[in-house]
Amino acid sequence: MKFCSSCGSAEITLTIPEGDNRPRYVCPLCQEIFYHNPKIVAGCIAEWQGKVLMCKREIEPRYGKWTLPAGFMENHETTLEAAARETQEEATAQVENLSLYTMYNLPHINQVYVMFRGDLVEGHASPGLESSEVALMDEQEIPWQELAFPIIKENLELYFQDRRSNHFTLHYGDMRRLPNMSYEIERY
Repeated sequence: MKFCSSCGSAEITLTIPEGDNRPRYVCPLCQEIFYHNPKIVAGCIAEWQGKVLMCKREIEPRYGKWTLPAGFMENHETTLEAAARETQEEATAQVENLSLYTMYNLPHINQVYVMFRGDLVEGHASPGLESSEVALMDEQEIPWQELAFPIIKENLELYFQDRRSNHFTLHYGDMRRLPNMSYEIERY
């Protein structure tokens, strides 16, 4: 951080503010404290006739890999609204009957993933600006080796497991990257 967004000062320092226990960027001129907090990613498992909506990424990171429609939550929206918006943006698709499905903390990248399940309206989807391709896939059609992110694989595995038992529950946990670049998942 180089400039204070409150007063414009170029004297930003990294210090532990009084009454705090973590280093924060602070403007010594106006005393503004800048907190860097985790980002919330919201997405959707959009279902249609036993299949789920998948999107092939047209953007980095993970260009050309497959994912569920998801992205960063915007100001002034709920997580549910963010999931529906991301589905519209990435797959020009409408979803309804959304219900919370998973929430995972990814502390190694300062993100919280919130995924919903919902019905894909009329089974309609087409690539949005961030997708080169969209497809409705059943479990055998999922390109498991071509998934963009480990958290997407986790969500899909839970979804198909729940679908086989016909019992969907709310899943919550932590996904941590290990030094060897593999992941440890703790479910609660």
